[in-house]
Amino acid sequence: MPVIGVQLHTQDTHVMIDNGILQLTLLNPDGIVTGIRYNGIDNLLEVLNGEDNRGYWDLVWNSPGTPGTTGSFDVIKGTSFKVIVENEDQVEVSFTRTWDSSQEGKLVPLNIDKRFIVLRGCSGFYTYAIYEHLKDWPGFNLAETRIAFKLRKDKFHYMAMADNRQRYMPLPDDRLSGRGQALAYPEAVLLVNPVEPDFKGEVDDKYQYSCDNKDSQVHGWICITDQPAVGFWMVTPSNEFRSGGPVKQNLTSHVGPTTLAVFLSAHYTGEDLVPKFSAGEAWKKVFGPVFIYLNCTMDGDEPLSLWEDAKQQMIIEVQSWPYTFPASDDFPKSNQRGNVNGRLLVNDRYVSDDNIPANGAYIGLAPPGNVGSWQRECKDYQFWTKTDINGYFLINDIRPGDYNLYAWVPGFIGDYQYSAAITITPGSEIEVGDLVYKPPRNGPTLWEIGIPDRSAAEFYVPDPNPKYINKVYVNHPDRFRQYGLWERYAELYPNEDLVYTVGTSDYKKDWFFAQVTRKIDTNKYQGTTWQIRFKLDNVDQGSSYKLRVAIASATFSELQVQINDPKTNPLFSSGLIGRDNSIARHGIHGLYWLYNVDVPGKLLVQGDNTIFLTQPRSSSPFQGIMYDYIRLEGPSKLSSNEEYMSSTL
Repeated sequence: MPVIGVQLHTQDTHVMIDNGILQLTLLNPDGIVTGIRYNGIDNLLEVLNGEDNRGYWDLVWNSPGTPGTTGSFDVIKGTSFKVIVENEDQVEVSFTRTWDSSQEGKLVPLNIDKRFIVLRGCSGFYTYAIYEHLKDWPGFNLAETRIAFKLRKDKFHYMAMADNRQRYMPLPDDRLSGRGQALAYPEAVLLVNPVEPDFKGEVDDKYQYSCDNKDSQVHGWICITDQPAVGFWMVTPSNEFRSGGPVKQNLTSHVGPTTLAVFLSAHYTGEDLVPKFSAGEAWKKVFGPVFIYLNCTMDGDEPLSLWEDAKQQMIIEVQSWPYTFPASDDFPKSNQRGNVNGRLLVNDRYVSDDNIPANGAYIGLAPPGNVGSWQRECKDYQFWTKTDINGYFLINDIRPGDYNLYAWVPGFIGDYQYSAAITITPGSEIEVGDLVYKPPRNGPTLWEIGIPDRSAAEFYVPDPNPKYINKVYVNHPDRFRQYGLWERYAELYPNEDLVYTVGTSDYKKDWFFAQVTRKIDTNKYQGTTWQIRFKLDNVDQGSSYKLRVAIASATFSELQVQINDPKTNPLFSSGLIGRDNSIARHGIHGLYWLYNVDVPGKLLVQGDNTIFLTQPRSSSPFQGIMYDYIRLEGPSKLSSNEEYMSSTL
């Protein structure tokens, strides 16, 4: 049967694009998706909602100088409709909203051009948007931007975002008063009288389905009530337009049924990931395209085969990036981009005399900045890959521009930054050769706790309170995503705080995953002091030792370090750090911090020693620190010549 060409039908209030597989209907000129007809279902989107509350781009913005991560919520409605491409192979339409000074204080000072593309023979549609701030416009903060689709609750009951993170989901009605009981924050609800009794006693919280950018390429829903079964999937083929790098966490799909494509957010990072634009600062960025993929079962297929098919389609989309068909000149094609390749090695003389290939390192290009600045970069584009077992890497299809090359290597602390700026021009092939990362190191390891991988997942994560279970995460590697784990600390340590003894304790069993506050009464909490006890056979009191503390997440917290006497003034204090909120939001990491504390030998003694780690801030159950890795180094044992050679690599 011949593949039907794409047809565009324009009416006064609606625009409909039909390729014979699906019909996509949008408000004219708003550019809000009101209908998706597919496989005999007249609309996959929630027909009980108003037309402007089904499928839309939105943002949260605020005026410059406003602190925090909140602001005005704006469902972006176009004011002008235009046909960009119209032929049998492709229809691309544009819905624009332009800003002028009469809207100052009412609308975010951006020109926004939302695009939708339907291709011949394609079971889905693409959408992207171009945001532009002109130089002479006022400043603003942009706390969030995303796409949201709200599906029919009578049809879409099964959600999937990973092979081991998928399930039948509660109804939105189950979260309402009478069926659901709000917990410590509005997003978390205990299901006490759900429509489907099997869900009774479970917790529903959208943050339990968050995901690192690097792992969030396809997620969505399956309609199992109809035969054949139908799938609705959000496919993100590239992370170049997402802020914060590969391990930034964002929301995916959750009860609604809702599916999101989040491009910019402060979740798991706080205000550091809110871009702040000044008056006089010109800016333009393309978000997307992303692909909304629709599929259905054939005779005899299991409904869950749609998830397997969606993963295969995701791979096809990733391999097709950058797409050839978007019509905007602001989206460069492959031949207008450049590539960078090289090899990353690690030089740590206390681990090996030879340079070590950086196996599985994250390496990428991000806008120029300081060492590690990529994790807080949120205005422009980033391009990341992982090195192979021998440390080789290839970063393809980089947009033209000026960048720094950044990296971090699991198994080693700190961040790498290539000394020279890299300028990408169309068609450029840049070979940087062998790069050598020298991680922070002063002397031999006396002891260490954890694994330097920017996560607290290797530490002890308790079982949840049986009253607050999400069945997906029972006997699951992501057990940290259960609700209420912060309360388990006070149950395990009701009076005395954690004590870890080097040589006998096991960080997998004896190091709680987060140094949280202890609840002592209703809405009353106290700070905590953890101890690391260790023996030294001898001490060089005239030399300096080094304590390395890598932190995977911090929330309105402070790290104080004392040596052997908890009553003395802290040897080190971080001051107030972090707004990740990863403890409350079931993340096992947020922003990365590394502190290198000089410990004078005169503070240590031969025999038994204790390091005290205090987190004194205590107004909330969610304040605390997740450690990544802790190491005590002895004085350097290298000769002065070896030190010189090592430092000049």
